[in-house]
Amino acid sequence: MKQPENTIMAFVKKHRWSRVGLAFVLVGLVIAGVLIFQLRTSQKPISLSSVAEAISAGRVLRIEDTLKSGALTVYYKDGSQHLAQRDQTAPFLEQMHYLGVSDLQLTQLEYELVQPSLLTGENAASTLLLIFFFGLAGFAIMRYTGGGLLAARKKYVQGAVPKTTFNDVAGVEECRQELGDIVAFLKDNALYQHMGASMPRGVLLVGEPGTGKTLLARAIAGEAGVPFFTTSGSEFVEMYVGVGASRVRSLFKQARAKAPCIIFIDEIDAVGRKRHSGAGGGEMEQDQTLNQMLVEMDGFTSSEGVVVLAATNRLDVLDPALTRPGRFDRHVNVPRPDIKGRLAILDVHVKSRRLAPEVNLLDVAKSTPGLVGADLANIVNEAAILAVRDGHAEITVQDFQEAVEKNLTGGAQQKSRVMNENERRTIAYHEAGHATVMHLTQHSDPVYKITIIPRGKLGGFTMALPVEDTLLMSRNQILARITGLMGGRVAEELFCDDITSGAANDLQVATHLAEEMVMRLGMSVTGLRVFNRPEGYEALTAPRAGQQTFEAIDQAIKQILDECYREAKRIIVENREAVERVTHCLLQQETMTREEFVALM
Repeated sequence: MKQPENTIMAFVKKHRWSRVGLAFVLVGLVIAGVLIFQLRTSQKPISLSSVAEAISAGRVLRIEDTLKSGALTVYYKDGSQHLAQRDQTAPFLEQMHYLGVSDLQLTQLEYELVQPSLLTGENAASTLLLIFFFGLAGFAIMRYTGGGLLAARKKYVQGAVPKTTFNDVAGVEECRQELGDIVAFLKDNALYQHMGASMPRGVLLVGEPGTGKTLLARAIAGEAGVPFFTTSGSEFVEMYVGVGASRVRSLFKQARAKAPCIIFIDEIDAVGRKRHSGAGGGEMEQDQTLNQMLVEMDGFTSSEGVVVLAATNRLDVLDPALTRPGRFDRHVNVPRPDIKGRLAILDVHVKSRRLAPEVNLLDVAKSTPGLVGADLANIVNEAAILAVRDGHAEITVQDFQEAVEKNLTGGAQQKSRVMNENERRTIAYHEAGHATVMHLTQHSDPVYKITIIPRGKLGGFTMALPVEDTLLMSRNQILARITGLMGGRVAEELFCDDITSGAANDLQVATHLAEEMVMRLGMSVTGLRVFNRPEGYEALTAPRAGQQTFEAIDQAIKQILDECYREAKRIIVENREAVERVTHCLLQQETMTREEFVALM
């Protein structure tokens, strides 16, 4: 029974200042509302004719006339006073003459012109109310964004020691070995000190999204059993001057107090980008934050036991002062896993899943070239969801196949989608053209599956998978891929007497590959010069190419695309019967396996 009370008391203590602030706001609203209401209702202005009548009767002692606004304050001989309003287009005395007040009667009272006051009556209450709310809004912004003096009090809560270990990480064996030194340093660095080795101040994890950089950082802390301070580069970036630098100081101060420990900064490129002279505004604040981080990392000593881990997929945009030895002493590249790595990752993710006996994870690994750990985890989870949806007692091969195809194509099968027969026939010829050209082109990847069932934005697709993982792509392989992409458009032109928008994505990918060959790989007649894609300030200072160079690049790209198109057309013209057979089979059964396709060819 004590636990709920403790929970309630903890909540009250945690939100005590929030409740006090809310009560303060409510009381201020009530007081301001009552004040304005009283000022509005306490005294109603009297008519100007009533003022004239009182002057004629000799009951008025004094009148104050406010310039511009025309507000009158009438003081009577009996000690009372009233408010009135004159016409602002005419003087007060002239208006009294119109209402029958004589000059003699006017000379018997005191008349005074006064300047308007901004802080009297209702205006004072409204002004005070606005000041109150602007102050409250500013306080709220400073409190919840960490601005100004409150920024230094922003706390980075120390998380518990992660439960993740190297047993939960697979597919990056070399990275695990390289990061194992950090674990040994944090556990017991006596042997390293005996050899004269000091602990690295920082380790930069570089890799594409989803390769497991954050998982590796958690595994290091879990293996070493040390506190894990985690944040991201965007946490340091604020619109207020000095906020980011104060947060950096706060983070490193708390980390030193808990040493040995690990500081992990995810997406460090948000705060560690290259500094530029002449920048202002937010970029000046970012440079100040980066400078503070450089100073803090320089202040480390080998005995402090604090290691900074950072992750990024944009090493090229980081400031050289941040990535140099002495700050980030070690750069660890986290690559995409090969087939052995993908198999190990799948083994980790299927530990708690029920698999059918016929499921071979090696086949799944072979069908997912180029995918990273996050993709594989999603595929395993998607297969489990599909198994539950279809009522399977275990995850079957079909569940994995559907999950893989859904990941590669970006959508689930749309079997209920209605297509007219002419559109269905066009898609069948399109996919048959792809498959035939890929099958008969040397250096092309083998065709794995063909279907005309729509998926996502695709009307159908032809899946070609490499026999084995490769680190490099040759010029002939790229040309073969472009040629295979042209097969769909050629088939539409030859067999459907028209062309459709179905080849839009094929042409986009083919153009991109051709541009890479010409502009960045030196695989064309334009020579070996590389034309990078500069970003930010570099785009303004990048060397310009002449008009003749641009014309040569355009001509080289067009030549590659035209030659591949002609080659695809030649293959289809010489194998019309094979294309017809594949198309007829697709129209009948909608999906073809590799074995069925090879038999038809």
